[in-house]
Amino acid sequence: MRVRFGRRGLPPAGPAIVAQHLAVWPLLLRREQERLLQITDELLSHKRWEAARGFTLDDTVRVVIAAQAALLVLRLTTDQYRQVSGIVVHPSTLVTTGVRPGPSTGTVTADPQAVLGLAQDRRGPVVLAWDQALAGAHREQPGHNVVLHEFAHKLDMLDGSIDGTPLVPHELRADWVRVCTDVYDDLVAGHPRPPLRWYGATNPGEFFAVATELFFEQSRELAAYEPELYDVLARFYRQDPAIREPPGS
Repeated sequence: MRVRFGRRGLPPAGPAIVAQHLAVWPLLLRREQERLLQITDELLSHKRWEAARGFTLDDTVRVVIAAQAALLVLRLTTDQYRQVSGIVVHPSTLVTTGVRPGPSTGTVTADPQAVLGLAQDRRGPVVLAWDQALAGAHREQPGHNVVLHEFAHKLDMLDGSIDGTPLVPHELRADWVRVCTDVYDDLVAGHPRPPLRWYGATNPGEFFAVATELFFEQSRELAAYEPELYDVLARFYRQDPAIREPPGS
């Protein structure tokens, strides 16, 4: 595979790192693999990468995270990530404190909260826990991928609001709103819509992020149970990941 990369971007061992750690890699077509490596190179070259809590950013950490983020925009452009100023990586799950809204309407809580990742608004960075990012790359927990989840939030933020509707094409918008609202309202009302998790009922922004995780990680199951939701996501991302997955996955 002959793909040239900038000196500050994908390191020489980058393709091997992706092949070793990205579970979806062997399912991609050759041209998709080449495109994913090119986008990974762009993200490594043009975004600020920082470590937190004494963590060390090596090539494996940077490449594995960037490659997963690249999957979302495989058929789009890296301009979709123009609001991502950088990526901050913690070694493991973050614990936040401070007063925040509680589990019931009108309540607040100051209990410690475990955070796997965080997408800060406007030009803020994406914050990730490395152990979770690595687990997601290897698909250790089906349907859960913190990198896809947090970068989906950044796509949602592009229009200035976190409302579960990214910058979809005009011709898709009516179908998007109708389909997503139907599924989201059911979750909020307590009606199960498998394979969607209940966390998707938190707010429309979390619904979109959870749906994105399933679209890429449990695509066949989502297409089978929620064909209309799968369809609008496929039209937005311009991908059909269900056809990549082997039968029975």
